[in-house]
Amino acid sequence: MSIPRGKRWRLKPEAEHAAVESLVHERCPLPAAKLLAQRGIGDPATASLFFRPRLEQLHDPFLMADMAAAVERIERALGDNERIMVYGDYDVDGTTAVALVYSFLHRYTGNITFYIPDRYAEGYGISFAGIDHAKREGVGLIIALDCGIKSIDKVAYARERGIDFIICDHHRPGDELPEAVAVLDPKRADCQYPFKELSGCGVGFKLMQGFALRNNIPFADLEPMLDLVAVSTACDIVPVDGENRILSHYGLKRINDDPRPGIRAMMDMAGVKKRLSITDLVFAIGPRINAAGRIEHGRLAVELLLAHDLDQAAQSGLRVDGNNSQRQELDKEITQQALEDIDTDAFLQQAWSTVLFRDTWHKGVIGIVASRLIERHYRPTVVLTESQGKAVGSARSVKGFDVYEAISACSDLLDQFGGHMYAAGLTMPLENVDAFRKRFEEVVRGSLLPEQRIPEEVVDLEVGLEDITPALVRILHHMAPYGPGNMRPVFLTRNVIDTGSARVVGGAHLKMSLCHPSDRNLRFDAIAFKLAEHLDLVKSGQPFSVLYVLEENEWNGRVSVQLNIKDIKPGTEALLEHELAEVANDQAPALSN
Repeated sequence: MSIPRGKRWRLKPEAEHAAVESLVHERCPLPAAKLLAQRGIGDPATASLFFRPRLEQLHDPFLMADMAAAVERIERALGDNERIMVYGDYDVDGTTAVALVYSFLHRYTGNITFYIPDRYAEGYGISFAGIDHAKREGVGLIIALDCGIKSIDKVAYARERGIDFIICDHHRPGDELPEAVAVLDPKRADCQYPFKELSGCGVGFKLMQGFALRNNIPFADLEPMLDLVAVSTACDIVPVDGENRILSHYGLKRINDDPRPGIRAMMDMAGVKKRLSITDLVFAIGPRINAAGRIEHGRLAVELLLAHDLDQAAQSGLRVDGNNSQRQELDKEITQQALEDIDTDAFLQQAWSTVLFRDTWHKGVIGIVASRLIERHYRPTVVLTESQGKAVGSARSVKGFDVYEAISACSDLLDQFGGHMYAAGLTMPLENVDAFRKRFEEVVRGSLLPEQRIPEEVVDLEVGLEDITPALVRILHHMAPYGPGNMRPVFLTRNVIDTGSARVVGGAHLKMSLCHPSDRNLRFDAIAFKLAEHLDLVKSGQPFSVLYVLEENEWNGRVSVQLNIKDIKPGTEALLEHELAEVANDQAPALSN
């Protein structure tokens, strides 16, 4: 058997019957109860906490290793009127973290500044240039956010110049920690903090929460900062469960009820008129914040987030929005070049990984390009360009494959690297690119499972169209915010047909109205983005199976339930669990779809 094109569908195991039974009642129909039980919600009391997150559920910040030392150092700096620098990375997580910590501490001292490294002159994380700037500014304490966990030499360099560091990071530590006053990172092996998946901004928030607790500052003073935590949590793709669910719930409420001027300006520029979700933050807000650092300078994003009024925000926002438009053009151009390189490279035609290098590519968009390539060539991907005489790159991964560990196995070829399971950055000598390409391919071939080479759609529940009731839609609404760790439920419905309205819209999308062959009165509108190739199947009149998420569509003041189709397969017996076993036994060449 050859590996089939398209996606494979995998149905989640059924939830425990006892848990489902305990949840079912008139306001929680059986499909909703099954969804909740699948997510570990096994009784009404747990469901109540899930639906109504409370700020009182947040963990004590002093459970985090080094928190007491960090708070004490900040207090000493404030007491001595010492100059503080808030230092953060140039992406969404770093800039939101800087805006949060800077704006909160600015209430207690005017002797504070912030610093975002230049993406091209300094690169990722703490830089010698940034420390030299701090020394010239008379800074005695640097609070580093979303970076620093591996900056052993930089922290030592700062100490020699009389500058202390507090590190607030969420990336994986190396074998050695920097000799900072405090290293706050839930992923430290010796850190007992109960929740390990905070964003970098989330760690900064916990530091401010610790400072507030120690100094009897009411939590209400911190609450307006939760919008920044929600943006960072969404855009850094960390799990939206546990403590992150609480922070995101209240952060989204703040954004939707009383957005800060900078976020309001970005919402206006994106044309967002509805209440924002985690997904909206990822696609409407995140790219604009990121574009500042990719195209011009990350400090512009911080200035936008710190804007005091809409007029100031609108001025900063126009510049950032212009950066985003330029970023989109570069993204499109470089992605096309990269796809051409893959199509003309004999090695890549047979590879299980993608490693590409062109010295002319814009460093600010190569991470986005890596993600685009995975959409077409589903395999671990590294895109490299030249910067300051080195090959620098961004890596992205496929589901279940740890690209950070794969890069780590090539560390002898690298100057530095860092990141997460699904995204990483790396730097190497130019002459090592070919060797890295071959080594990375060897590592991927030795550890990537055959089934991981096919895009997978995980199906939460199989339902009939008759199961889509107002009660189910209401429960789905209360299950938000959605994101990794609490994804929007994906449903499978077999044996559907189109009522005759199927058509292509926007050149690549399908608009349909679906029903069961035996009941044409119960029908639902459906949209299938980038699935126009299925038009003939849909119009054939033959039954087919669909995967979809439910969403509310508003048009001319009318709100209706719409099926957002994720995939379509012919017939009524779409492959599910057994497909995984068949594919696992296959060793066919790499996919090119």
